[in-house]
Amino acid sequence: MMQIEMWSDIICPICGMTQQRLRNAVADFEHGDEVEIIHRSFQVHPGIPPEGITQTQLSLNAGMTIAQMNNVLRPVEIAADEEGFGGYHAIDRTLGPTDLTHELLAYATDQGKHHEAWTGMFNAHFGYNRQLWTMEQLIEFAGEIGLDQDETREVLISRTYKTQVEEEQYRAQRMGAHGTPFIVIDQKYGIGGGVDRATLTRALRQAWNESHPTPALIMPFGEGDRCGPGGACAA
Repeated sequence: MMQIEMWSDIICPICGMTQQRLRNAVADFEHGDEVEIIHRSFQVHPGIPPEGITQTQLSLNAGMTIAQMNNVLRPVEIAADEEGFGGYHAIDRTLGPTDLTHELLAYATDQGKHHEAWTGMFNAHFGYNRQLWTMEQLIEFAGEIGLDQDETREVLISRTYKTQVEEEQYRAQRMGAHGTPFIVIDQKYGIGGGVDRATLTRALRQAWNESHPTPALIMPFGEGDRCGPGGACAA
């Protein structure tokens, strides 16, 4: 089984597009049924106030003009929709701090809801501009994917998964990640964010071929002279 790890933040616009593209690349891959995608946590904007901030204001605060923001993010929206997302909103949305968000994702993973949680959050945030970082927002979402809401509240209040989430980010940073998305195949091959589907598919094939070398093909074309163990040869 090939394992693909993808470090993301749920509010990272390139991450939401890339997770859709990665799933498509795996579907294109001839050994896709032997590939497992695992999402990992990486918080990119820990300093955002709890009340949130619009993408436009965040870009302006970073020194970008509106035109520059559009030049960066509109192509991301188009790429996501071309991958089949449908109505991807990278600009018209509000962002917030996602420390509790990642703790919910870790809890959901332990409850067998890994892909429902990650995919559901990407769809909700980029498809419907849902805000998923306050306690009440996260508890509501937890109920939607079948988690017990009272238990979810206890987990988030106790910060049960805080250390685990932080360690996931530290691990990516030790491997050289400076942002998201950050993709690693079989703990050996790193891919930066925003690459096209063809590049992802080529990377999958290369990693697969290196870990599954083709055995030599022996064909019975008759018998000739041969040498055996110890140097004995026969005609």
